[in-house]
Amino acid sequence: MKKLVAQDDPAAGLAAVVALRRLADRIEDSQVEQAMRAGWSWSEVAEVLGVTRQAVHKKHAKRLIAAGVALRRR
Repeated sequence: MKKLVAQDDPAAGLAAVVALRRLADRIEDSQVEQAMRAGWSWSEVAEVLGVTRQAVHKKHAKRLIAAGVALRRR
């Protein structure tokens, strides 16, 4: 596997991990919102993300409600 960060600089490697996690979270937020605006259920979103319905609801519901997204019941 090609080295993506310098092996002798753990701080740079760890900073890259943090940046990737933040980017992944932003992409997830955006795609969950898009799915919910399209009428997906929590179960459908959860299945695609590989988590439980409760986990995805807990993570995103408050933000989506604040954004004015009409959420489906069950």
